[in-house]
Amino acid sequence: MDASSAGLDNPVSFVIVGALLIGASGIPGLFLPKGTDWGQKCATLAVVLGSLLGLTGALATLLAERTVIYTLASTLPFGHLEAGIDPLSAFFLLPVFIVTSCCAVYGMGYWPAGKHPRTAPRLTFFFGILAASLTLVPLARNGVLFLICWELMALSAFFALATEDFDQEVRDASLIYLVATHAGTLALFACFSLLGTSGSFAFPAAASLDGPGLLGAAIFGTALIGFGLKAGIMPLHIWLPGAHASAPSHVSALMSGVLIKMGIYGLVRILSFFGAVPVWWGMVLLAVGIVSGVLGVAFAVGQHDLKRLLAYHSIENIGIIVMGLGVALIGKATGLPALVVLGLGGALLHVLNHALFKSLLFLGAGAVIHGAGTREIDRLGGLGRRMPWTAALFLTGAVAICGLPPLNGFVSELLVYLGFFSGLVQGSGAAVPLLGLAAPALAMVGGMAVLCFVKVFGTVFLGLPRSAEAGGCHEPGWTMRGPMVLLAVLCSAIGLAPVVLPRLLEPALFAWSPQLPFAGVRLAEAAPLGWVTLAGFVLLLAILGLSAWLWKRVLASPRGTAGTWDCGFARPTTRMQYTASSFAEMFVKLFAAVLRPRVHPPEVRDTFPDKSTFSSHVPEVVLDLAVTPLLAATDRRFSLARKLQHGQLHLYILYIFVTLAVLLAWTY
Repeated sequence: MDASSAGLDNPVSFVIVGALLIGASGIPGLFLPKGTDWGQKCATLAVVLGSLLGLTGALATLLAERTVIYTLASTLPFGHLEAGIDPLSAFFLLPVFIVTSCCAVYGMGYWPAGKHPRTAPRLTFFFGILAASLTLVPLARNGVLFLICWELMALSAFFALATEDFDQEVRDASLIYLVATHAGTLALFACFSLLGTSGSFAFPAAASLDGPGLLGAAIFGTALIGFGLKAGIMPLHIWLPGAHASAPSHVSALMSGVLIKMGIYGLVRILSFFGAVPVWWGMVLLAVGIVSGVLGVAFAVGQHDLKRLLAYHSIENIGIIVMGLGVALIGKATGLPALVVLGLGGALLHVLNHALFKSLLFLGAGAVIHGAGTREIDRLGGLGRRMPWTAALFLTGAVAICGLPPLNGFVSELLVYLGFFSGLVQGSGAAVPLLGLAAPALAMVGGMAVLCFVKVFGTVFLGLPRSAEAGGCHEPGWTMRGPMVLLAVLCSAIGLAPVVLPRLLEPALFAWSPQLPFAGVRLAEAAPLGWVTLAGFVLLLAILGLSAWLWKRVLASPRGTAGTWDCGFARPTTRMQYTASSFAEMFVKLFAAVLRPRVHPPEVRDTFPDKSTFSSHVPEVVLDLAVTPLLAATDRRFSLARKLQHGQLHLYILYIFVTLAVLLAWTY
């Protein structure tokens, strides 16, 4: 279908109008007087309206299982461009519109234009451009158009990330992100060039290419590198911790919840082009997912920075998604449709779930930072009494990200687990031992996630304030609380009613693998979602009943006043509480060979020593201990070549002449 035959009754029209409205939302604020919030209010209204329109179109596309392709006339030498929507791209658009609208409303309270007159108009503008580009990437059906939208997304994210460009840490994180994202784009240039060897840059039809062979391996490798850099797959994650920590919190939520998922979308879309795939593709993805999941959460446990800790959990959850995708590829290669349904179904559902609970956690962290003015976990404490709403909502996100029932993280991880077990029962060959290793690895990831968030919640929200900043915190307004409440409700709704999920997931699964509907395996049959729904409601009722009984018992119990046991200290202080460092010390030592912790113990030399300090931190091992030293050594090696750059124009002309002479001699 071309653009002329698509009217307003077409769902994709709502998506396109919504994307245009979101992209233009920040323009009025650039021309209104600085210090006023009218531009920000207009932008927020436009983003919310555009998101509602886009969400309507995406849901209609999923439920109707429609595919619409537009042909866009172009004078580029690569031929006409194509854009369109199908259930797979529509599913990835769901978190885009949900998270974008929540972050836009949240930003009015977190980054008000009245308090940030210099940066708010620019941030609002690039936030809108970033959100619109995140919508356009899944709509592209041509390699050239895809790369144009991809570059627009990368550059707008850079400018949104670098909002506080007066801070050296922000500038460094922005530069690393820019270098990493363009390194990934170079790999994507190679990937789409290989796909275009047939003479057209239009996306091939699903399952129309053969994976076995050198060309298929090259496409798979370049796609894994290019999209893996954007998704933050370890060890290609070097930009992610610093970028998520340095960006404004609602931008961090958008980057973690949606931006990195575009890397997953690109990988899923490229893999959908292949009908037959070699089994080693799935094994590679499964192994990479295990490494990302385990090491991502291990690095998270050792962090002291609240947002950097959440950033490493993004790497962990990307690992879980990639593990599910690996299971699906193994099932496709070995002719086991149950593995495809469970693996890809779990991966896609975790894309949506992670967008919801990770955005909730980043917005909760932003509320803490907004109140306390610090991201350092060891300087916080006791915020549960001062910020009860934020504490409860952050706890909801923490339970969800740990994969515990009855919230949404449990459901998607359950599907991935079932994929592992189905592969062990039905499968054969070299992939079976790896599937056997993946199940305990995912269980280990869940256990370490619980450890990490017990540390975070206990240190930040329980106990007593460790600093004056923490003692002066207060609950944010409803412009910040409202989006968090909505995200928490969605996390609970998916966790309590997963029985409705096949209606949304199966169209995306069938768009990825058109042969799947004829295999006779349905998601509702492969996974006991009905029993999970029943168990979730029973568990919720049990929790509510137990809480009510305990509360009634506490109110009915007599109360006395007495001093607490002081452990031999006549005057205990808040410094005697557990910190993030002390809580995680044993675990960090256990993983010291990988985490490479830096410990600076106090020096006690005299009988009555002076005041001393203790500090420790876990570095970004790949960036600090591998990439940066390698680049520094390369810079030293090539320093002699700088002598050629001396500013003398006549010598530059000589260089050009010599180069042309050499090329002509080589030609003839």
